[in-house]
Amino acid sequence: MGNYRMCLCFIRKFKVMEAGPPPDVREAFKDYTTGGSHMTTEQLRRFLVEVQGDSGAEAEKIVDQILHKRHHVTRFARSGLTLDDFFFYLFSADHNPVINNQVHQDMTKPLSHYFIYTGHNSYLTGNQLNSDCSDTPIMKALKRGVRVIELDLWPNSDGVHVKHGRTLTTPVELRTCLRTIDEYAFLSSPYPVIITLEDHLTPELQAKVAQMITEIFGKKLYRPECECLEDLPSPDDLKYRIIISSKPPKEYKKLKAAKSKRSKSEKDSDDDSWGKEPLDITNDQYIDDLSSSDTHEESDEGQQESEYNRLITIHAGNAKGGLKEALKVEANKVRRLSLSELALEKATEHHGTDVIKFTQKNILRVYPKGMRFDSSNYKPLLGWMHGAQMVAFNMQGYGRSLWLMHGMFRANGGCGYVKKPDFLMDGETFNPKNDFPVKKTLNVKVYMGDGWDMDFKRTQFDLCSPPDFYTKVTIAGVPGDAKKMKTRVIEDNWTPVWGEEFTFPLRVPELALLRIEVHEHDITDSDDFGGQTCLPVSELRPGIRAVPLFNRKGEQYNSVRLLMRFQFV
Repeated sequence: MGNYRMCLCFIRKFKVMEAGPPPDVREAFKDYTTGGSHMTTEQLRRFLVEVQGDSGAEAEKIVDQILHKRHHVTRFARSGLTLDDFFFYLFSADHNPVINNQVHQDMTKPLSHYFIYTGHNSYLTGNQLNSDCSDTPIMKALKRGVRVIELDLWPNSDGVHVKHGRTLTTPVELRTCLRTIDEYAFLSSPYPVIITLEDHLTPELQAKVAQMITEIFGKKLYRPECECLEDLPSPDDLKYRIIISSKPPKEYKKLKAAKSKRSKSEKDSDDDSWGKEPLDITNDQYIDDLSSSDTHEESDEGQQESEYNRLITIHAGNAKGGLKEALKVEANKVRRLSLSELALEKATEHHGTDVIKFTQKNILRVYPKGMRFDSSNYKPLLGWMHGAQMVAFNMQGYGRSLWLMHGMFRANGGCGYVKKPDFLMDGETFNPKNDFPVKKTLNVKVYMGDGWDMDFKRTQFDLCSPPDFYTKVTIAGVPGDAKKMKTRVIEDNWTPVWGEEFTFPLRVPELALLRIEVHEHDITDSDDFGGQTCLPVSELRPGIRAVPLFNRKGEQYNSVRLLMRFQFV
């Protein structure tokens, strides 16, 4: 019973109702037990194969686990699962997950064949102007599965520290960041961690950085056999290895010399985030981090610089010409190109085919525009639709764009590498604006939700009554697939039952993400947030599944979840 005070002397009482199994669950139990009171292991196996699309090999294990958890007995001591046991199993995210939690994609292709979980200014704890720099965000990102960490290196009186240049952010020692990367790099995934270095150092300090990196990472550090790779290694080749990507020292000096000739109003690169946004990208000023087509030559600093240079696996640098020239694919070398989100928009508008062809062999990194002082993020799908491997995000930011990023990289067991669809890698160039025929249709049924009374305070949503929940279900993907739907509002109920079904025709399901949000309807104010998740459509397991929800930061709630059904036709 829940009590809610309406006035000083009037209290409303609401009974907390426990919703039973939905009709579809009852019907499935009845069908597969032929009207019996218990579901045997063999009957569950048939259900798993015919309804859930599973192999059925886990049936015996599931029965054992459910009976032990609910009744502390084995299957030999009971006839099987009761209806309540069966419902408990279906509504358990641990026993009945909505997506596969194992790496299952081919990991033997070059790195350019994968979307890679990428952070931007990975050391910042908050906004881009005056927040603290720390190794804590790096640790959190790596534990979440992020595989690309960005560090901005600046000189200080004691050597080298990491900070966002030309701002009031407080620095953190480079050694601290490197040690954290070394400790947490492979806790969540065995696949390679790439460190992108924005280098503002003298040759002497570069030599110190090279020594520091070598000492801390040891055998984990990948050293390329040749100065410029013709093809990138695969994630499998680089398991438990750390890779460095940066401008070779000679290229950095050329970039600095070129930038010194420009006025401050012309700058828009990740090195100088606070200039005006680009109006046109025909000039190379809007292209950052593209390796020069020249072969590397020893500088006057000689050994110091070449040792630093030898650590760089994926070369980046500056373009000599415009974007068309920058996107040319060279047969004998691979490289990394970085574009701001605005530059990417213009690049895909005018040179979409060239962008996709470039990413079939090389690495394209996209980063937030300089005006995102609050560490917000942009829409990532434009980059993915054009093959960009490194769509760099502020992981400390919140919002729907970051939820999409989390959703994309729940794919492939959450290992941080998601293989790009074949149509982004073959000879024919994909155009996301085309009017494609429907390839498959996804039917989504939202049965019910539960767990808010466990994870939220009683008065979190309403002071005077239980919450009024509704669910939004949307598709994010190519323009032709975008669609938004929502359930009706269920009033005064901590365990809402909707039982509503939605249909989503999909033209490019390989790039589609299913967004799910629960909100609490509020008549007098904006609706309250009740949880969210984002799931890659290509990874959805068919059948009746438990869908755990996450908070605004992307952290999973302990109890809040939905019961849903997914069918592909």
